[in-house]
Amino acid sequence: MKAYDLVELAGRNLREAMLRNGLTTMGISVGVASLVAMMSLGVGLQALADRQLGRSGLFDTIIVSSRQDWRSQDDRIQNRTVQTSELPSLDDKARRAFEQMNGVLEVYPDIRLMAEMRFQAPGQESEKPHFGMMGGLPTSAKNSEVFDELEGSFFSGPAAEEAIILHEFARELLNLPDDKRPIEERRLTKEQVDQLLGKTITLRYAQRQQAAATEQPQANDPLAEQASSALGFSVVRKETKLKIVGVVPKEPFGGMRGGNLRGKMFIPVGLAESLNMIQPTDLRAMMRPSEGKSYFTLIVKLKDSAMVKEVQDKIKNMGFSTYSIQDASKGLTMFFTFLDLFLGIFGSLALAVASLGIVNTLVMAILERRREIGIMKALGASDVDVKKLFFVEAGSMGVIGGLLGVTLGWAIGRVINIGTNMFMRSRDLPTQDFWVVPIWLVGAAILFSIMVSLLAGMYPAARAAKLDPVKALRHD
Repeated sequence: MKAYDLVELAGRNLREAMLRNGLTTMGISVGVASLVAMMSLGVGLQALADRQLGRSGLFDTIIVSSRQDWRSQDDRIQNRTVQTSELPSLDDKARRAFEQMNGVLEVYPDIRLMAEMRFQAPGQESEKPHFGMMGGLPTSAKNSEVFDELEGSFFSGPAAEEAIILHEFARELLNLPDDKRPIEERRLTKEQVDQLLGKTITLRYAQRQQAAATEQPQANDPLAEQASSALGFSVVRKETKLKIVGVVPKEPFGGMRGGNLRGKMFIPVGLAESLNMIQPTDLRAMMRPSEGKSYFTLIVKLKDSAMVKEVQDKIKNMGFSTYSIQDASKGLTMFFTFLDLFLGIFGSLALAVASLGIVNTLVMAILERRREIGIMKALGASDVDVKKLFFVEAGSMGVIGGLLGVTLGWAIGRVINIGTNMFMRSRDLPTQDFWVVPIWLVGAAILFSIMVSLLAGMYPAARAAKLDPVKALRHD
C-alpha cells in the first residue's frame, strides 16, 4: 500500500469518528501542554538565574592572588615545603601572561583602600572631610545589574576624573538623618540626587613616588622619610578633584570582592592606577623581586563563564592561587538539571494518561471496522499494511495533539508571565519572564507526543493485523 493511500485512508477513518478521535486528540494536547508548561518553567527559572548571575559580574571572573601572600591549602594538606622565594610574583609580567590567555576579556587590579573624601554640601561654608573605602571599577562593570538603577551616568572613559557614589554615602554627604530601612528602600529624591550630580568631590590620598622624583616628602613627615630611605620610594600626600556623575543603591559585584570592606565611592580603575596610590600591600611587595608593578589581587574577566574552569586551571599551573564564585556554586547546574528532570516527569504523566485514550480509541475502531479490515485483507492487504494504517492514525493524533498542546502550553506561559509581571509592577519590582518556551522544547514536545502515540498504537495495530479475514467478513 502506497504512503499516499495510507494517509488518505487514515484521514477518512479519523473523520468518520470525529467526536471520539477529537476528544482523544484533545487529551494528547492537554498532556503536551502540561509537559511544555512544566518544562518551560524550569527553563525560564534557569535562564533567569543565568541572566541575573551573569550580569552580576561574579560568574565570569577569576580572582588571582600570589601564593607568597596566601599559602595554598593543597600545600598544607600534602605537607609540602615550598620556599616563598620560589613562588612567582603577581606583577606586570604575570598580568601580561593572563591577558594573552584565550577567552580573557580584561585583567585589572582590585584597587580598594581607605581615603579621605571632602565635599561641600549645600548650606556649608567649606568642604567637610569624610573617611571611607574607595574602589576602582572597570568600564565593563557598566553591564552589571546594579547600574540598571543608576541615577546619573556611568564613567565617560576608563581614566575619567569622575566618581560614582553609593546612596548610603550620598546621604552622609548631604547630612541626611540615618535611614533604618533596607537598602533597597533607601531612595533619594530627585532633588537630593540633583544636589550631588555634577558637583565636585575632593579625593585625598597617599601617592607612591620614586625617591628620585622631583617632589620630595613633605617636611616633618616621619613615615615618608622612613619609606624613602629604607625602601627607595616616597609617600607624598596628593589630592585630585572628581566630578560626581552617578549614584547607585548597591555596591557592584555584591560587595563580595571587598569582603567586609564596603566601598563608598568608586572611580575608573584606569584613573586609580594612574594616581599610583599607595596600598597596604606595597610595603610588603617592595621586599620581593618583581618585574614592574606588584599586585596583591588581580581580577581576570572572561568573555564567557563557560571558560572559567579552563583559564583557572592554567593560572593555577602557573603557581598562583585562584578563586571564582563557580567554586562555591558547582551544585547550581546540578540543581536545575534535577529540577528540569522532575518537572518533565510530572508533566509527562498527563501525556501518559492521554496515551491510554489512544489505545481505547483504536481498540474501539478495530471492533467497529472488523468487516472493513477483512475486506482489505481479502483484497490483498498484508498484516504489515494493516499495522501501518493504525500506526498512521495514531501518529496523526500525536502530531495534531502535539501542535495543539505546544500552542496551549505557550499560551498558558504567556498568561502567567503577564499576570506575574502585573503583580511585580504593582510592587515596583522589575518585570521578568519566568516561563520561556525555546524552539528545542517545541520540537522535543511534538516528537515526544508522536512517539507516545505510536507506542500506544502498537497493541491495537498488532491486534488488527491478527484478524482472520474470513471471520472478519462474517462479522455483522
